[in-house]
Amino acid sequence: MAIKLILTDIDGTILPRGQRVVSPRTVAAFHAALDAGIFVGPASGRGYAWIPDFFGGDTACCATALATNGMQAYVRGEKVMEQTLPPAALERVRQIVTETPSAGLLVFDELTPLLVAGSVADLAVAFPSYAEKCVVAEGLPDFPVVKANVFVGTSADDAARLVARLNAEVTELDVDRALPTYSNVQPRGWNKGAAVRWLAERLGVGLDEVVVFGDADNDLPMLEAVPNSVAVAGATPEAAAAARWHVGACEDDAVAATIEALAAGAWPF
Repeated sequence: MAIKLILTDIDGTILPRGQRVVSPRTVAAFHAALDAGIFVGPASGRGYAWIPDFFGGDTACCATALATNGMQAYVRGEKVMEQTLPPAALERVRQIVTETPSAGLLVFDELTPLLVAGSVADLAVAFPSYAEKCVVAEGLPDFPVVKANVFVGTSADDAARLVARLNAEVTELDVDRALPTYSNVQPRGWNKGAAVRWLAERLGVGLDEVVVFGDADNDLPMLEAVPNSVAVAGATPEAAAAARWHVGACEDDAVAATIEALAAGAWPF
C-alpha cells in the first residue's frame, strides 16, 4: 500500500514524558520518509512556534504540520490554514473557569503562555513547563486567540466535571482532554480529525493513503478519521480502542521504527 502522508502526535507518542527533544532515530525516520517522497510531520496540540525545538531545530521535520490541535496547518513550511476562537465564547469559558476552584485558563501569544484565569501553582501541577514560562494577564488579550487551554490543579475527576460543564454550556466550543487535567479549547466541530481531512484534501491525498499516530483522547478524532490509525503502547484506553493498529512504546522509538518501514515501502502492521 502506498502511503503519501504520515502525521504523528508529539507528547507521549514520539516525545517521552519529561523529554524536550525527540530521539535522533525519530528525526532520521522523518528524513527517510521525506526522501521517499512522503509528506510527514507532527499533529500536535502545541503551537507551531514551539514545534521545531522538539526536533532539535530541524525545520524539515515540521515543514508539514498540524499545530494547535489542528487549528493551524503548514505545508512546505508555509501556514496554509488557521482557525481562531470566538472571543465571546472564550470569555464565557474564562468566567466558568474563574468560579471553579483550582481551575485556570491559558491563552497563547506565540511562544508566551498568558495566564488569564487561575494560579501559577495550579498550572504547575497540570503542565509544569508552561508554568515556568507563563505571564499573568488580566482578562483575555485583544488579538485573535488560536490556542487556549483549560486546566485544573487537582484531580482528573475534577477536570472531567469541568470539561463536561464547558461543553454543555459553551456550545460554540469543544473542550477535550489532552492530559488528565489539561484540556484543549477549539471551535465546535473542529479538531485534529477535521484538520487531517482538510490537509489530505489540500495535498490531493486519499484518506486511505494516510497513517496517523497518537496516544491521548485529543487524538481520538484523528484516529477515527483515517483507516490506518495507530496507537502507541501506553495510550489511553479510548485512543487504543479507536486505533486500527498498535505499536510499541514511545520510549522505544516505536513510531520511528514504523515510519522507517513505511519509508522503505514495507507494510509494518
